[in-house]
Amino acid sequence: GGAAPQAAAAPAAFATAITGKVTLAPALAAKAAPDDTVFIYARAAEGSRMPLAILKKRVSDLPVSFTLDDSMAMSPAATLSGAKAVIVGARVSKSGQAMQQPGDLLGQSAVVAPGVSGLQITIGEESR
Repeated sequence: GGAAPQAAAAPAAFATAITGKVTLAPALAAKAAPDDTVFIYARAAEGSRMPLAILKKRVSDLPVSFTLDDSMAMSPAATLSGAKAVIVGARVSKSGQAMQQPGDLLGQSAVVAPGVSGLQITIGEESR
């Protein structure tokens, strides 16, 4: 038999991974093309707005289950496991640019702690 996995050996990245599901509000479905880019990201609730983790999907993938973890950090200095409180957002980007543009479709979670699972995020508002 194999040895039982050691829980203590699990890296912080797994303990602080965030999982959930992103859906697009039916009212906005007509405004999103199947090939539009969807960014799913976590950012610190306070301070820098730079994403701590970011995942790229397409509207045709929605509704989509996601996992955000330290492997998706844009900078090793800014990671989920280093954050106390984060906001998870989802954005349909017409331009495919990481920066928000007018006409993008948005949704975000409440403030949560890294490690939360089962977040439900609905993309339900349009950026001005």
